[in-house]
Amino acid sequence: MAKKSLLYTAFIFSIAVYACTSSSTEKDIKSSSAQQATQKVKLIFDTDMGSDCDDVGALALLHQYANEEKVEILGCIYSSGKVPYGAGVIDAINHYYKRPNLPIGASYDTLVGDNVDKMSAEKLAKDTTSFGHDIILNSDALEQMQLSRKLLANQEDSSVTYLTIGHTKGLYDLLTSKPDEISSLSGEELIGQKVKKWVALGALDANNPDNERRKDWNFFFNGTAPYTEYLVRNFPVPIYFVNGGKQVMTGKSLENTPASNIVRQAYTTWLNWHGGKTLADQRPSWDLVTVYFAVEGLGDYFRMEENGWLDFNAENGCIWRKTKNEYQHFYITQKADTDSAFAAYLNKIIALPPKLDI
Repeated sequence: MAKKSLLYTAFIFSIAVYACTSSSTEKDIKSSSAQQATQKVKLIFDTDMGSDCDDVGALALLHQYANEEKVEILGCIYSSGKVPYGAGVIDAINHYYKRPNLPIGASYDTLVGDNVDKMSAEKLAKDTTSFGHDIILNSDALEQMQLSRKLLANQEDSSVTYLTIGHTKGLYDLLTSKPDEISSLSGEELIGQKVKKWVALGALDANNPDNERRKDWNFFFNGTAPYTEYLVRNFPVPIYFVNGGKQVMTGKSLENTPASNIVRQAYTTWLNWHGGKTLADQRPSWDLVTVYFAVEGLGDYFRMEENGWLDFNAENGCIWRKTKNEYQHFYITQKADTDSAFAAYLNKIIALPPKLDI
């Protein structure tokens, strides 16, 4: 009888501990969100710029957040090398938003990424007369892994948010990098020391009610799945997987901006490429909502899933397991019935003009 009583007491205690841990984790994230509202986020922006216009909208949003003193953009990484003008478009955008000196790194290989230029990346990158930028080809920028190591080496410990809205090979290259003249630390050591968290657009719908494995564009396609799998299993600091934006439609606000607006040009071309659509038709905003979370935290539009971990298999897909695990994984989902309000918020910001007094 005493043994049964002891086991029951232990069982009740373990449930209480788990409940407290779950509650504590959610409180920590909400506290972090509140802190981000008053504290500038230091951020590295990693994108597959060139095949899709929402990367342009995401970088525009980031620049406007920088205007509001909410974020410090440390640098931009183009880690999908198949569109040779990705770095050039990033440089053009940075010049358009009056931050011409932001460091840009680019992949020199073509192992991952979508090679179809759907948003006039070549035209924008070559239009140095309109935007005044210097970089045209990826090879004109610094090599992406070298720049990432340099950016991290110069930052305070646990201070950097690494944001990926595209594929994952660039971050993989950084994680597996060796000590060099930039830093005596390996990539894993450098990330473990300098990075606060990795925020990733990926693992979309991995928390589905059917309990099925899913594959999304950023984490699985265009050759990126093996790199994602390694990162998910070996990243030394917390990972936040962002799931949202599918029905958050943006683009129509750009109709009221000048024709010279680089964001308007990219959206117009991309929408036209997709069956002759116009700005009024708009497009989903996966990349933009991920930037929102990276800078503003949960805010009004996101919630945290029950504690768990991402079970990732490069061949079969990924699924969010709501069980305890040693991984530092967090799954962030857009709240229900927020599509219209979220879209209105983002549309307003991406249509703002560049700040003149930077």
